[in-house]
Amino acid sequence: MSEQSEEGQGAAAEVAEWWAENPMTYGAAHGQTVYEDGAYELGTREFFERVDREFYSWNQPLHGATPFDRLFPYERYRGRPVLEVGCGMGTMASNWARHGARVTAADLNRTAIEMTRRRFELFGLEGRVRQEDARTLSFADSEFDYAYSFGVLHHSPDLARSIAELMRVLRPGGGFGVMLYNRRSVLYRYNVEYLQGFLHYENQFLGPLELASRYGDGDTAEGNPHTWPITREEAFDLFNPYSRDVSVRILGTELDSIFRQMLPFVGRLVPRFVRKSWARRYGWSLWITGTKDGGL
Repeated sequence: MSEQSEEGQGAAAEVAEWWAENPMTYGAAHGQTVYEDGAYELGTREFFERVDREFYSWNQPLHGATPFDRLFPYERYRGRPVLEVGCGMGTMASNWARHGARVTAADLNRTAIEMTRRRFELFGLEGRVRQEDARTLSFADSEFDYAYSFGVLHHSPDLARSIAELMRVLRPGGGFGVMLYNRRSVLYRYNVEYLQGFLHYENQFLGPLELASRYGDGDTAEGNPHTWPITREEAFDLFNPYSRDVSVRILGTELDSIFRQMLPFVGRLVPRFVRKSWARRYGWSLWITGTKDGGL
């Protein structure tokens, strides 16, 4: 094994272990199962329902008749093979299963795999749950009709390789949707670059990747091993080699929470149409969609 390969494997192992110990529970503190209404036991039906309520509330503008149906073409892929890369607590994979997809949920860390399997068992859902490295997926070429990843691949030590693998296992003409953090968002520029990097002098000691990782997900737990948000232009560069119809949309779902929790006075003064405009320009999430080249 080359030195570069060994380094990559070590980085992936560090990422896997950190997320296994600090799962995305959407609790009051990262990795914890305590919420405003009390504590929940990890892996219980009540816990999963509480996780979903919290996660859905953060993304309210993306829901129509069912959760995230303003993003995902559920009906188009009913009965067809769908892959999620980075399933976390299994929320999104369970929604696809309920809409009749033949879903495969994959994640790098053991806790996500255990929790997603437990969720599917508790709620009587059908699907495959596999422990996988996004950079070296074990699936066959063109195995899936639709593939997606929501808020995960910016934690990969090799984003370009992870995207290449997602595209490899997607059939020609298949659809994809990937959410990656936006480096030009209000949240990143204010909280990471200005507040932590400039005011707290962290940029004197940490490079850009280290700063983004330290003050990204899990900032109360001393940060996570790897987080690198991208720009809209970088998103096109990453996905254009695989698709001629790439679309990059900015999702500003977190701005309502920022105004409500951090800047309530400002939120009352700023008209809603202005806040929506800011969300479209400076939101935390880039939603990247398209169709893999080569289909009929």
